[in-house]
Amino acid sequence: MSLVTIVISLVVVGVLLWLINTYIPMDGKIKKILNIAVVVVVVLWLLNVFGVWGHVRTVRVSMQTPSLDVPALCVISRC
Repeated sequence: MSLVTIVISLVVVGVLLWLINTYIPMDGKIKKILNIAVVVVVVLWLLNVFGVWGHVRTVRVSMQTPSLDVPALCVISRC
């Protein structure tokens, strides 16, 4: 996908969101939720387009629990 296509898509989404916010009467809370949802979707789409989202899905996070037989002070100072 070319950079021009991405910019045009962002402009179209921005204009559509502006038109919805301006001309469709709705409660302020609903507008705020709609705006946040559109921003989240656009950011995820951009991450996918630039290939970052594929790497984010493969990240594994694990926490190592300290063993119970070692005092906490030794775990911190690496005795």
